[in-house]
Amino acid sequence: MSQATIESILQEERLFQPPAEFSQTAHIKSLQEYQSLYDKAKSDPETFWAELAEKELHWFQKWDKVLDWQPPFAKWFVGGKLNISYNCLDRHLNSDRADKIALIWEGEPGDGLKITYRELHRLVCKMANSLKSMGVQKGDRVGIYMPMIPEVAIAMLACTRIGAPHTVVFGGFSAEALKDRLLDAEAKVIITADGGWRKDAVVHIKDQVDKALADDGVPSVEKVIVVRRTGHPINMQPDRDYWWHELRKAAADECPAEPMDSEDPLFILYTSGTTGKPKGVVHTTGGYNLYTHITTKWIFDLKDTDILWCTADVGWITGHSYLVYGPLSNGGTTVMYEGAPRDSNPGCMWDVIQKYGVTIFYTAPTAIRTFMKMGEALPLARDLSSLRLLGSVGEPINPAAWMWYYRVIGGERCPIVDTWWQTETGGIMLTPLPGATPMKPGATTLPFPGIEAEVVDLDGNPVGENQGGYLAIKNPWPSMIRTVYRNPNRYRTTYWEHIPPKNGQYLYFTGDGARKDKDGYFWVMGRVDDVINVAGHRLGTMEVESALVSHQAVAEAAVVGKPSDIKGEEIVGFVTLEEGYFPSDQLAKELKQHVANEIGALARPATIQFCEALPKTRSGKIMRRVLRNLASGQEVAGDTSTLEDRSVLDKLRGGA
Repeated sequence: MSQATIESILQEERLFQPPAEFSQTAHIKSLQEYQSLYDKAKSDPETFWAELAEKELHWFQKWDKVLDWQPPFAKWFVGGKLNISYNCLDRHLNSDRADKIALIWEGEPGDGLKITYRELHRLVCKMANSLKSMGVQKGDRVGIYMPMIPEVAIAMLACTRIGAPHTVVFGGFSAEALKDRLLDAEAKVIITADGGWRKDAVVHIKDQVDKALADDGVPSVEKVIVVRRTGHPINMQPDRDYWWHELRKAAADECPAEPMDSEDPLFILYTSGTTGKPKGVVHTTGGYNLYTHITTKWIFDLKDTDILWCTADVGWITGHSYLVYGPLSNGGTTVMYEGAPRDSNPGCMWDVIQKYGVTIFYTAPTAIRTFMKMGEALPLARDLSSLRLLGSVGEPINPAAWMWYYRVIGGERCPIVDTWWQTETGGIMLTPLPGATPMKPGATTLPFPGIEAEVVDLDGNPVGENQGGYLAIKNPWPSMIRTVYRNPNRYRTTYWEHIPPKNGQYLYFTGDGARKDKDGYFWVMGRVDDVINVAGHRLGTMEVESALVSHQAVAEAAVVGKPSDIKGEEIVGFVTLEEGYFPSDQLAKELKQHVANEIGALARPATIQFCEALPKTRSGKIMRRVLRNLASGQEVAGDTSTLEDRSVLDKLRGGA
């Protein structure tokens, strides 16, 4: 985030009250009601969460103990038995929701589908039985690498139905990135598609799976299930690859939901960190189901008449929580869209809202800034009057984008829930409640009831009003990360020991900087570690640097984020070359493509800067702070006394 943006946020004092007519029918109707809930949760969190769990979810067997907290490891609803697929599907079948539309899907070429709860239940059962026929048992991991088509949600729900934790890999990741995640998860089966549509072109997804599995690259994978989406020719390996539609024909319509222990793993989702190896974030069944359910209900004020469109890909946690599990657990109607704004249809997002009467729209600041750049004519040419609530997720939203969103898309009638959370938190942590919380453009406002957030220094001491510090969370919450898959020590050191525990009080370290204003509102300022936030997607610098160094021309590389008006941050790579290689525009282009091949297009550097050497401390640590200043065109600030060779800095300033 640029200095100018930070300064504008610091000066932001506009306040927007929830519309009176919205508050009258909202689940949480006033700030006083919010405060009452918050105080109740703070004074007796176990009773607060237990009452919600009993009221909001179906349990096969009630828990023996609400919380077992052995810092930093938590267990929620110990001994309880439930199934998230049952909560998302079966319990709605004995009500008026059975023939209600559960999922609306719009394909990029214009095809579409509406699936009722009854039909979705049947399709999920068939897929669950197909997985069983492949030898998948409770506890086996299943990889999912797919475009945004209905089968991806069906696959997720089928896995959870039989107790097989899924690991969804974003369909834009490369074969190498897919391979790394499948290897770590030791996936037994992978579900994919022949391809998908993206900006009027076919994305060859199955080809990437074949590359990842080539030469026994992931020995744990025994079977591959393929959805026919585009119909283009693909390789189908005998006795390994099976067509989804053929399996579905042979599968029975009924598959009982497996009673799962509340703490049984639900899914593993990989997120970038400050080391090269992505972290396998483990979420479990009961706490995640409850937290995504209640946050969807209260934050989006979800009603039976609503049509909720969360624009995130299911390869990210936002798609898991607020496209699939949260809305379906509530019996809502959720929208999935395969496409994206493109030259042939720049107004496609507004077309979807108009076509289906979307009432709740949840998207990222990057998308909002892109919409702003396209101009007001596109949304104003569509009927967006169905919208009653807007949301923002993925990164801090600057006040100018917030105001444009409020005015142009929401017609100054829709509250905006500007939300902060992470893959690791499972659900939204800081947010307005739309019928209760006065909004400030750019502020995530207040913690969700049951969440105790604080802005602290590195010793864990709260900082003063409007002083910058580290955003931290006190005490456990139901949907929190349980561990890093197969690496509990990394979980402990990354999240719970960055700020040293004091007097038995552990603080969850978010890795984000924040401040709190005079009204107690939180303003999240962005990452404080070596993670770059590109269009709301977190990428570890080490992951991109490792990709650059794997090219034969690169001796050493350092990667930093540079502020971008559209993406929030873009990637700048500083590269030193091996003997015999020389800087050129062609080599820079080749290196950018190499990173895209290794990780995925979203990791492609915007800029490659060649240099003779990188600025390092005397102990050999790259001074990324210096590189961030240089990449952003700012003066190098702060102490540079530990710089080993000052001439390196002078040459970099000169663009060498």
